[in-house]
Amino acid sequence: MIGWVLRFLVMFIGRTLRWRVEDPAGLLANTPHRSVLFATWHNCLFLVPYLYRKHWHGRQRTKVAVLVSASKDGEKLVRVLEKFDLICVRGSSSRRGKEALLEMTRLVNDGYDAGITPDGPRGPKYRVANGIVSLAHLTGAPIIPFVWNTSWKITLKSWDAFMIPLPFGRATLRIAAPISVRQDEDRENKRLELETVLQSLVKP
Repeated sequence: MIGWVLRFLVMFIGRTLRWRVEDPAGLLANTPHRSVLFATWHNCLFLVPYLYRKHWHGRQRTKVAVLVSASKDGEKLVRVLEKFDLICVRGSSSRRGKEALLEMTRLVNDGYDAGITPDGPRGPKYRVANGIVSLAHLTGAPIIPFVWNTSWKITLKSWDAFMIPLPFGRATLRIAAPISVRQDEDRENKRLELETVLQSLVKP
């Protein structure tokens, strides 16, 4: 029941916000027709299901898998995300990491999009871990970095300063150009590139 209530709140709040979109690469008008990896910070998680349904759900590919921590908190999150018809893969750098990477690789190769918060589940805040770059390297899927922010929100006193938007405020969605990881490229350099891009999107 709590999962359905949270689903309603996410969709309700998202629809009441007055959105401005910053998309210099024009991805919303020309979204890739192949699987993509969506990357955003952990504190932006609240509105991700709404944004995916609003901007990408109408594509030919509407299946999406999300990486969720194998912890007890992750289990609570799964109950909410499943209400949005998302496929949840359990794992993190500290638990079931290899198994989760293999499962996400299989799903992306089968035509799923993937959603990952690369600084989750424990941080440090705004620091990208290796998992999403490894997934891009294995699958060839481009990474699409994005963040959102609102003029009116509650910011929790958690490690990630998790944001809960309040209805009827102004909101901004910022989307950066896709980042691809070729087989011959250094993955640490690509990790730093993604981290720099995502950090640059965080603005008031």
